[in-house]
Amino acid sequence: MRRIIISGTGSGCGKTTVVCALLMALKKRGLGVSSFKCGPDYIDTMFHEKAIGTSSYNLDSFFCDDDTLCCILDEFSRNSDISVIEGVMGYYDGNADGKGSAYSVSQITDTKSVIVIDCKGMSASIGAVMKGFLSFRENNNIIGFIFNRLPLSLSDTVKNLCTELGTEFLGIMPNNSFTFESRHLGLVTADEITDIKSRLSELSELAEKNILIDRIAELSESFPLSYTPPEISRTFTDKKPVIAVAKDNAFCFIYKENINLLEKLGCEIKYFSPLDDDEIPENADGIILCGGYPELYTKRLWKNRNIITSIRKAVKKGMPIIAECGGFMYLHTVMESCDGTEYGMADIIRGKAFKTDKLQRFGYITMTAQCDSLIAEKGEKIKAHEFHYWDSTNCGNGFTAVKSNGKQWECGVVSDTMYCGFPHLYFYGCISAVKRFVSKCADYGRLKNEEN
Repeated sequence: MRRIIISGTGSGCGKTTVVCALLMALKKRGLGVSSFKCGPDYIDTMFHEKAIGTSSYNLDSFFCDDDTLCCILDEFSRNSDISVIEGVMGYYDGNADGKGSAYSVSQITDTKSVIVIDCKGMSASIGAVMKGFLSFRENNNIIGFIFNRLPLSLSDTVKNLCTELGTEFLGIMPNNSFTFESRHLGLVTADEITDIKSRLSELSELAEKNILIDRIAELSESFPLSYTPPEISRTFTDKKPVIAVAKDNAFCFIYKENINLLEKLGCEIKYFSPLDDDEIPENADGIILCGGYPELYTKRLWKNRNIITSIRKAVKKGMPIIAECGGFMYLHTVMESCDGTEYGMADIIRGKAFKTDKLQRFGYITMTAQCDSLIAEKGEKIKAHEFHYWDSTNCGNGFTAVKSNGKQWECGVVSDTMYCGFPHLYFYGCISAVKRFVSKCADYGRLKNEEN
C-alpha cells in the first residue's frame, strides 16, 4: 500500500480542499483509496468520506504510541492501493514535544509529505516559506509543494523556486470560489452541505487541471510498517454487551477507531438519535453520548422529553455511560443555545452549560484520576483532548487535567458507572479505560438478564 501525507503551512492554508480533490481524482482513476487525518479532528474525516465513499480514520501520535499508530494505519489501509493522510495545522505543529503533528506521523510511519502553501499576498516570499519548511528539520520527508490560491501569472516563478530549492513542483490551486464554511474554529460538517457531492466533483475537476496527481501517486512510497499490535482481548465470555451510541446531526463527533475497538472487544453497537428517537435501544447495556453541536439543536433536544426520560431512567438504574463535550452538555440541568436561550436538558449533571465568547481550555491534556471511576483507578493517567466554546458550572473533579505547558484544571463528573466531561477520549490511546467500560457494561447486562 502506497501512502502520502498532504500537510501545510498552517490552519486554513487549503489542506482539506486539496486532499478532498486528490481523493476524488485518485478514486476516478479506479484506485482503492483510504484516507486519514492527523490529530484529534472529527470534521475533516467527514469530508474525506464524502469524497471516497468509505470511512476515514485518525492518526494521532499524542494519543498513541508508535506501535499502535502504525497498527491503525496498516489495518485501515490494508485493502487500498494508496492512502492519503491529511496533516493538522502546520506540518510541524503539535504539542510542546511535537506529538500530534503531521511531521511526527511522517517520522513514525516513514511517509513522504507534500506541503500546501497559501500564496495569497505573496510572490518571491513564497521561496522563503519553502526554504524554511525544507530546512527547519533534517530528514523531514518533505518531497514537494502545492501552491494554493496562486495567481496563474506566478506559475513559472514557483516552478523555478522548486528547481532552485531541489524540491518537486506538484501543482497549484488557482483562486476560486470554492470554500468550506467555518463554524467556531472548525468546519461546517459535510452532512450540512446539501450539494456536497457536486461541489467536491467540481473541485476534483479543478485539481485535475492544475495538480500533478499522477506524479504525487508516483512519489508515494510503500515501505512496510513494522510494529507490535496492542493487546486487545475480551473481558467477558458470555453475551455481547450492547452499546447505545448517539449519532445524529447534534452528536456526530465519533472516531471510527473508537467503534472499531469496541467491536474488537466483543461489543454490539446500536446507534440512536437524541433528536428523533423516543428511547435508547431496548437491550442497551451501556451508553456513549459523543460530542457534536447540540447547541444548534437545543430546542429540538429539549422538546424530545421521551428520550431524555429513557436516558435518565437507564443512568439511574446504573447503566454505564460515557458522555463527552456535547454529550456532557446535553446531560446538564440547563443548556444555553447559540442565542443564549436556556433550555432544560437531562438534569443528570446538576449545573448549567453556558456559551462563552472564546475557545475554552483547547488542546491536548493528560488526565490523572483523583478517585476510582468507570474508566480509571485512582492515580491512572489518560490522554485526552478539549475543544469547546461552551463551559459549565459543574465541570467535575474526577480528574486533574494538565497541558504540556503546565496549565492544569479539574474535570470529569465520575462515578463507578459514569464518565462525563468536556475532554474527548481516543479509545486506542486508553485501551485499559475502554476495557473497564466494556466490562462494566457486560456486568450490567448480566445483572439485567438475571433480574428478568
